[in-house]
Amino acid sequence: MECQDIFKYSCLDFVFTVAGVCAYLFDVGSDLWVAVEFYLHGDFFWFGLVVSFMALPSVVVQMFSWFWFKYDRELESFKAQTSAEKIVFGGEGRLKLSLLHAFQLGFLLRHLSAIEQGFWVWWIGSQATEYAVYVTHDLSMLRLVEAFCESAPQLTLMLYIMLRTNQARAVQYVSVVASAISIASSVAMYHRSLRSFLPDKDKQGWGSSVVYFLWNLLLIAPRMAALALFASSFPCCIAAHFLLLWVPLFLWAWLQRTHFMDSAGGEFLYRAVVAVIWYFSWFNVAEGRTRWRSVIYHAFMVADGGILLATWWWNRDAELTRSYALPVVTALPSAYLLGLLLKGLYYSCFHPKLWATPVQVEEDVPDGQVAFRSLPPRTAPPSQLRNKRMASLANIFYSAVPPLPHVCLENGNASNGVI
Repeated sequence: MECQDIFKYSCLDFVFTVAGVCAYLFDVGSDLWVAVEFYLHGDFFWFGLVVSFMALPSVVVQMFSWFWFKYDRELESFKAQTSAEKIVFGGEGRLKLSLLHAFQLGFLLRHLSAIEQGFWVWWIGSQATEYAVYVTHDLSMLRLVEAFCESAPQLTLMLYIMLRTNQARAVQYVSVVASAISIASSVAMYHRSLRSFLPDKDKQGWGSSVVYFLWNLLLIAPRMAALALFASSFPCCIAAHFLLLWVPLFLWAWLQRTHFMDSAGGEFLYRAVVAVIWYFSWFNVAEGRTRWRSVIYHAFMVADGGILLATWWWNRDAELTRSYALPVVTALPSAYLLGLLLKGLYYSCFHPKLWATPVQVEEDVPDGQVAFRSLPPRTAPPSQLRNKRMASLANIFYSAVPPLPHVCLENGNASNGVI
């Protein structure tokens, strides 16, 4: 069985890649627009917060990107595939790579590489399908990190500013909508990319992707709105609330013994980011079925969200919030409940495995364990694929089924993502 027969890259994948890049650029552009507006109006405190919420997550994303590029480049058979990669890795490649990420341009390089490789595969009919799937999956994982480390806090901040000042400019509405769409689409595209990347998983179609996007939007948006409402009444307590939840969430990730990165420092960074993601949304990082872990998580989020809403309700300014208080308190729990129902509907009616001929029982794929950090066979032979995350992922998926002949994976142990 040839690798290109296993790894499929369709027109839909290319469209999602381009759409994801556009959403990312629009999100960054709207955030910069908001920052400039605050600066021009003399709101230097809000300007500083917006810039900080853009700069710090960007550093985290660049660190992940640099770790992965560094690992790929150290493979003996590594070969740059796209024009952007050839420019960066030519000559003093290590210096160029470090400078590129120091100037926060590594993520942009990955966008350019994914679009170029996708174009060659889709439009010209290049046979490098597995490499296109590989770079797209790496990019989708970085988008997910960027979405929850930058877009989610930015969206919460924008909502807080609008509530705190009791007014909103058009640019703020644009930023809120852009951030919400960016977050939900990043989750949906990561899930789709994950299924394309795993040889034995059924691929996700349009209808399934749309439902997946909607239930994530309906679960994530009310969570951030509840945080913003709480912050509008207790601005000094929101940081404490984050730390009180982040610490046990980080310990939970630690106890699940994730093996996503190739170094202790990288793994620490990964678990810290997982805890940030869990603060806003569910992200599976352990192998096996995830139903009960998901139920426990959502029960905790419902309880926490209820406490946040109740605290805001009893401490709000009744006069200023008269016009929207009751609709908001009604709408947020309803939206979250609708999201849970849609999630159940997705797994009951729209899950890709339900539309394919069953060959085996699919296990839930840990979200965090599935970013392969080894190149496909076109660039590196299977004997060189030694990354711990790839190893643990293979373990999860190939322990239950006979190994496929030349499945582009060897040393079958793999690592952590939800399917």
